[in-house]
Order: sequence, then C-alpha cells, then structure tokens
Amino acid sequence: MTGIPQVHFARSGRAGIAYQDFGEGPPTIVAIPPLAQNIELSWEWPLVGAMLERYGSFCRYIHFDKRGTGASERNFDVPGVDQRIDDLKAVMNAAGVERAHLLGVSEGGPMTLLFAASFPDRVEGIILDSTAADLAQRDDLDITEEERAERNERWHAFAAAWGTPDSMVVDMMAPSLADDVGFRRWHERYERQCATEQQLLTLLEMNSFMDATGVLDRIEVPVLMFHRIDDPVIPIDAARRTAAALPDARLLELPGRDHFTYATDIDSVMTEIEQFVTGSPAPDRGPLRRRRPTVRTMGEFAVIVDGEEVAASEWGSRRARQLLKRLAAARGWPVTRDELIELLWPDEEPAPKMGARLSVQLSAVRRVLDGGITADRSTVRLDLDHVTLDLVDYLALDDDRELVATYDGDFLPADAAGWSDPVRVEARARFADAAHRLLRDESAPAVDRAEIAARLVAVDPWDEKGHVALVRALGDSGQRGAATEAHTRYSERMAELDVPVVPLDEIVT
Repeated sequence: MTGIPQVHFARSGRAGIAYQDFGEGPPTIVAIPPLAQNIELSWEWPLVGAMLERYGSFCRYIHFDKRGTGASERNFDVPGVDQRIDDLKAVMNAAGVERAHLLGVSEGGPMTLLFAASFPDRVEGIILDSTAADLAQRDDLDITEEERAERNERWHAFAAAWGTPDSMVVDMMAPSLADDVGFRRWHERYERQCATEQQLLTLLEMNSFMDATGVLDRIEVPVLMFHRIDDPVIPIDAARRTAAALPDARLLELPGRDHFTYATDIDSVMTEIEQFVTGSPAPDRGPLRRRRPTVRTMGEFAVIVDGEEVAASEWGSRRARQLLKRLAAARGWPVTRDELIELLWPDEEPAPKMGARLSVQLSAVRRVLDGGITADRSTVRLDLDHVTLDLVDYLALDDDRELVATYDGDFLPADAAGWSDPVRVEARARFADAAHRLLRDESAPAVDRAEIAARLVAVDPWDEKGHVALVRALGDSGQRGAATEAHTRYSERMAELDVPVVPLDEIVT
C-alpha cells in the first residue's frame, strides 16, 4: 500500500461521516471507533500505520470517525449510541458493503453488539478489541453522591489535560510506550485533532451508561474477543462476563496493561484476526434484500414484512411492540427519549442507565423493521421513508368513498392512553365525516347507504345521525323488519344518552 487512503464522506442525515476504504476482500472488516480518533492522522505513527497495512493485506478494511469528531464534519454534536448505529449503516451503504465483519474497539464494543442485534443480515462476524458489552464498572445507582463527585472530577481532569503535555492518555492506555517521547508528542497533537475537551466530557459521560448486555442472546454470529488481563480502562472481568453471555464467543486473554492493542505484541493478535475472518468461507445468504415493512395500526396492531405478519416471538419483549406503537402515533414526528422511558418503565425511578435499556428496545424494533427508526441523543422517530404506516396513508386520503372503504377500525383499539386517544379520535372523525357526507346523498342506492350507515354505528354506537340514516336506508330498500330492529337498537343507545329518538314512522314512510 502506498500513501494514506483517500477520505470519503457518508451522509447520515445532515452529517458527513468521514471514512477510509482500503485493501481488497473478501472478507470485509468495518471498524467501529473508540472514544475519539482521527482516521487520517492515525497513519502517521508507524505502529498504527503498520497495523492498518496488515489489515489491508488480508481484507477490505473500512474505518470511520464518529460524527462531530476526527475527520468527520465537526459542526455536529457527539452522537449517542443509537445515532451511531445509523451512522455505521450510512457508512456501509456509502461504501457499497452489504455484509461485513465488525470490529468494535474499546468504546465501540457496545455499539457493535447493538448493530449486530439490530441488523443480523449485515454482519458476518464480530471482533471485540479491549471492550465489553457493559463499559460501566459500577451501576450509577449504586454510587454515592461523594463517589459521583470524585468520578466527575477525574473526568474533568482527564479532559482538561487532553491534547496537552499533561495528557493522561499514554500512561493510562499505552504504558508500554510511556517512555517514548516521540510517541507522547505525536499523541498530544493527535488528541487535539480527534475531539475537543467538551466533546470528550460528553463521551465519558455517555460511556459510563453504555450497556448492550440485553442483546447478547440475539447475536447470531461468531465473536472473537481479545483483552489485556490488567487493562486499567475496561476490566478483564467485564470482557469475561460478555464472552460467557454470548452464544458463540472466544476470548483471548493477553498479558499486559495496554488498552491500545497496537502498543505491544500486535503480530499475534493480527494473526488471530486474519484466521478468524479468512478461516472459513462465509455462508452464501444471497444478495441483501431491501424490505419495506408495513406497520398496521388501524383495527389491530401488526407489522407485515414480505407479506407475512411478524410473529410475537420475534419482538423479544412486549416493550418493543409498545415502543413502536408510540412512534406510530407520532407519525414520523420525534418523541423524546424521556417520554419513551416513562412509557416503557412507568414504575421505575428515572436513572441514567435507563437510556441503555431504551437502546436495547430500539434495537429490537430496528431488527423487526430492518431499520425503520432514526434517533439522536434526545429523540426517536419512525422513518416514514423506510416504513409504510397505514395511519399516515389513511389520513392522506381525500376521497370520501376511499375514506369509508379503507377504514379498518379504530387506531390501536386496545391501547387507550393519552398518547393514542387523540390520534384515534382524529382518524375516527375523518371516517365519520366522510360517511355522513355520503349518507346525505339520498339518490345513492339504498343498499350502499345501509352498508355505510351500519359501519358508522358499529364504529360509534351513539352516532344519532348514523342510526337514523341506517333505519331510513333499510326502509328504502324494502327491509322493513331490519329497519324496525335497527330502530330498536337506535332507541336503546339514545336512552343511554337521555336523547329523544325520531319515531320509526317518521323515518320510514
């Protein structure tokens, strides 16, 4: 390989995600970034450059900088884990990669696992480098206010020293290179080109709550893990717990304290990775299918993919279904993460790690919809460019006959709640208004009018005009007995409202 590979940009929403694409496959590895990096400057240090060249010798290798950091466009906030999943997908799409092995490095581990659980058809295998499913060493709920203050003080000190001669990064993450003055000076400059102090603080805060343990049982591909036994950043016990919970994982426990794998003994690690991705041919799963799911909410709730309803067992939990229902009610508008957390866990006290639990449920919805949602650090919405929603299609109709004929029932009839009631009322009103307009045309065939009126009173048993129209249409069609029965039901419903009824002989003449 000669020279530094060209930097390309994938569009993810409005953000430009910088990535490099080099080497030749099969196989293909897509690397998910750690805390902060710069894909272009990383080539400058010989150890890192040699590692990347080694990757390019046996695979097609793609790596990228998370939005707002490194070589990616900087005028965007640091993304949360759910938004990073969208960014990874955008990079794979821009590079024309249907399936790949994913390499999750340090902070990139939980996101790698969430992506694999969300988009299993796009993942051939997983490599986890110095990482685990849960990056938190202690649950935030278990630490005292004093401990939290001490932790925050450490974070601020770490971020304040970032990119300066006082930087703690080399001593903490690459102690084998701590005596190399040239490396220290290079890494200080490198840090300044990776992220700002404030971005770093935000990343450290988010890292402490990243947790993908809830999706480990849904990982369908083999996983290779390697981890230093005395890693001071992510303890080896976290990697061991992750490996034990995965269906098919092999953990290589390496001696030493280096969190940066390239700092020492990189050749043995690279040999293991090469054997892992080239050792056996990937199964032939055919070309990746681009599916457009349909979310059905009128009359009943269901998701239809390729003409088949998604079985309840594929959702993973009732919460994932409830999450999608709430997003459907918003019709593509964003819903705050706080509202979704309150909806799914109403009896639990808010806590920072609830965001990680929400990410697990979002992963389940993405898996069912083959994507279908977009998320940022504060909101989530249904992606109507990817998903067909019957509610949206219905409310877009402007023909009265279509409005009546395609009304399959109330919006989510089994979910009476503050967020669903207004939508249900709106959809029902569109149907009722259209039905009333059609019924006012008494020149229309009586049989047709009777059918429309019967549907109207079935949807709203207390619709007085609907009852009168039904009785009249049945009488006009010569069905005197049916008209009498309909008038009896009309009288019973109006009695419940204490509303006087129109006598039968005044309706049917």
